Amino acid sequence: MNTVLAGHGLVKKYGSTTALSGVDVAVGERDSLAIMGPSGSGKSTLLHTLAGIVRPDGGQVLLRGERIDKLGENRLSALRRRRFGFVFQFGQLLPELPAEENVALPLMLEGTSRGKAVERARRWFAPLGLDGLEQRRPGQLSGGQAQRVAIARALVVEPDVVFADEPTGALDQTTSTEVVRLLTSVTREQGAALVMVTHDADVAAHCDRILQVRDGRISNYSQYTAA
Repeated sequence: MNTVLAGHGLVKKYGSTTALSGVDVAVGERDSLAIMGPSGSGKSTLLHTLAGIVRPDGGQVLLRGERIDKLGENRLSALRRRRFGFVFQFGQLLPELPAEENVALPLMLEGTSRGKAVERARRWFAPLGLDGLEQRRPGQLSGGQAQRVAIARALVVEPDVVFADEPTGALDQTTSTEVVRLLTSVTREQGAALVMVTHDADVAAHCDRILQVRDGRISNYSQYTAA
């Protein structure tokens, strides 16, 4: 596996509580990893640590061999904008912006002109089944459509890694299946790695690998052929 992102010996403590206790994990290009575990197991802390949102108290996080957990805040923030994409449970789209501008926003934050950013954003609408919805605001979209817009926003910067935190948690079962199939397939097509936290075993089964976390440690590891 051509490793894109790796965590080595990751430790994270919150007071007297140990959220991560020496966790090792790696993901490669076109690789999809589901992280599962009970509430409070450390799965979200693991995702946030790999994504540079939370700094580990011990261990290392490397992106294509470069250590990122020791970067200054400005460099780390820029790295998250340019090389990572994020999909959250409720999309976190800006309600006042049309869909195409929500997708273009990461590019505009990096200094791309609105016109060029929107032009690049529009390229994602047809492949994600959103053709004709460019001018709709989030309140005019279904839950599944909003998550597709969020996926487009995550991919528009052509990231190395896409992080998804319970991306289907607010969707019904049918829509959930459609969204996770799309998320895993499109990240694979783009050559990006996917790291996804989910409580749903059916959703996790669409990933290449499943990591079970319990009490801050890896309790089980499974490898599948993605659905």
